[in-house]
Amino acid sequence: MTIRDISQALRPALPIWPGDTRFSAERVWDHDATPVAVSRFAMSTHGGTHADAPLHYVRDGEAIEALDLDAYIGPARVVDARDAGGRVTADWLHPHLAAAPPRLLLRTFDRFPHDAWEPDFATIAPDAIELLAACGVRLIGTDAPSIDPQDSKTLDAHKAVLAAEMRILEGLVLDDVPAGEYELIALPLKLAGLDAAPVRAVLRELP
Repeated sequence: MTIRDISQALRPALPIWPGDTRFSAERVWDHDATPVAVSRFAMSTHGGTHADAPLHYVRDGEAIEALDLDAYIGPARVVDARDAGGRVTADWLHPHLAAAPPRLLLRTFDRFPHDAWEPDFATIAPDAIELLAACGVRLIGTDAPSIDPQDSKTLDAHKAVLAAEMRILEGLVLDDVPAGEYELIALPLKLAGLDAAPVRAVLRELP
């Protein structure tokens, strides 16, 4: 079965949320001096393709290592939401949810902005989150860096996810993925006590 990598490459030029930690890496051991090469890196927990934990948006929320992994593996649907008008609402989303699997991934960019931060990304309305939960969806994914607007102070979509006990993937790369049904594998790193974690997200075509 074909495997489609839908993750961003972590690199110094990675676009990041304004004011957040830029990705950096350096070689600390080199083959010239030792038998092995060893590197270290620094980055934000929300850099690149990542999974949010409830701790990200509520003070007493669960940290990323405490979350069950089953939400991040299994049948998923990719929906082309480029014509949703910058905000995916329940009314727009409803026709795409017939027999929906537990995971829904939204493509909102014509082409993913690999080289520059895009502040006017498409977001997801809280009523859309509530509709997804009513349809049994357990995970919502997007190619945008957040499900809420960049300037949001209330994080209404995130709070709707919390109320529905859903999980979030952000920063997916879905440019070359046709809409349809897949198997998602997107396990977050086991970072104890932290608010998010990078994932290596892939889709496998179903037989």
